[in-house]
Amino acid sequence: MKLKRILAAVLSCALIATSLMAVTGCNGETGTTDPENKTYTVGICQLVQHPALDAATEGFKKALTEKLGDKVKFDEQNAAGEPANCTTIVNQFVASNVDLIMANATPALQAAASATADIPVLATSITEYGVALGIDNFSGKTGINVSGTSDLAPLDKQAAMFAELLPEAKKVGIIYCSNEANSKYQVTVVKAELEKAGIEVTEYSFADSNDIAQVVTKACDEVDAFYIPTDNQCANNAELINSIAEPAKKPIIAGEEGICKGCGIATLSISYSTIGYNTGLMAYEILVNGKNPGEMDIQYDDAPVYKYAPARCEALGITVPETYEAIAD
Repeated sequence: MKLKRILAAVLSCALIATSLMAVTGCNGETGTTDPENKTYTVGICQLVQHPALDAATEGFKKALTEKLGDKVKFDEQNAAGEPANCTTIVNQFVASNVDLIMANATPALQAAASATADIPVLATSITEYGVALGIDNFSGKTGINVSGTSDLAPLDKQAAMFAELLPEAKKVGIIYCSNEANSKYQVTVVKAELEKAGIEVTEYSFADSNDIAQVVTKACDEVDAFYIPTDNQCANNAELINSIAEPAKKPIIAGEEGICKGCGIATLSISYSTIGYNTGLMAYEILVNGKNPGEMDIQYDDAPVYKYAPARCEALGITVPETYEAIAD
């Protein structure tokens, strides 16, 4: 009789376990096999905190929250400007088996793409995906578990701003971080456009933030004006750049609004909030509707806006066309 009671107890436990498994999803949350009750965990890896990337992350979260409400949870991590930290963060996401990784900025994307070939990865604030991922003859789709949005603005039109706003600038310096592949891409394009217009161009690159002050100080002695591309290190150190360039009366045309607000006179800028939001909509299609990121086209903001910094333009005596929008202080 005792043996029968033991066997009955074991059988009862097995039935209970089977019942629990029937209502438990792959991530161990009760009810996740029911599409109506499924919850999602999204890991967000942002390279560094500055206004442009912050806006992209907030736009992403806003879109997914509007779509999913409290059915989506975010594990938001910031790498404090260190690419090595991106690797640590995304490896933690992979170990936790998150449902999707959002990579904000190129080093975050590169870390995520290296860390997993299975978990969907969406990126934002990436200038050129072919360059970032080492894809030759990039066609607009990655063919792997990656897609996202780009922050690429019309570089030829940004270069043309020098003739419009700074016609007397004959020597232009381009400041950028040599460790950012997408910055180098922008530099190559803008340099070619400026040289076609008869402007002498000198590149001033730095490896990390410790070199910025020295590089900018040297450049101020050698050029009439600057161009700064969409560059995360420059964005994170825009006030430092301004503290050197502004007293030297060297105007800066910037690749995006955040850098322009920190140290520039004008920009033709995309909206980081918009590309972040669109990335969130893409995430919804992947999570809920089963879209394959490798087959989703990279999306762009097709409505960039000319903007300017009123105080700096006034101080330098620069007349700005009425079509430019003032950047709020």
